[in-house]
Amino acid sequence: MIASSSNSVEVHSYAELQRQIRDALREQHPKWIEQDGDCPTCESYESRFAELLELFESHERKSIASSEHVNARQ
Repeated sequence: MIASSSNSVEVHSYAELQRQIRDALREQHPKWIEQDGDCPTCESYESRFAELLELFESHERKSIASSEHVNARQ
């Protein structure tokens, strides 16, 4: 669960977090929204966020595997 410091909204899933980020970006930057409703800048932010999450998860998996390997040797 992730709590937002600005308005204490609880997030229970990645999809919910993604939706909240998209809604916040659209609300804070209405000029980014094209006439057809698309928001390429929002999509770029979402894509970069997904990349960063993947990097974090990969790092966490490596860290856990490394600590399990050390613990097994002890």
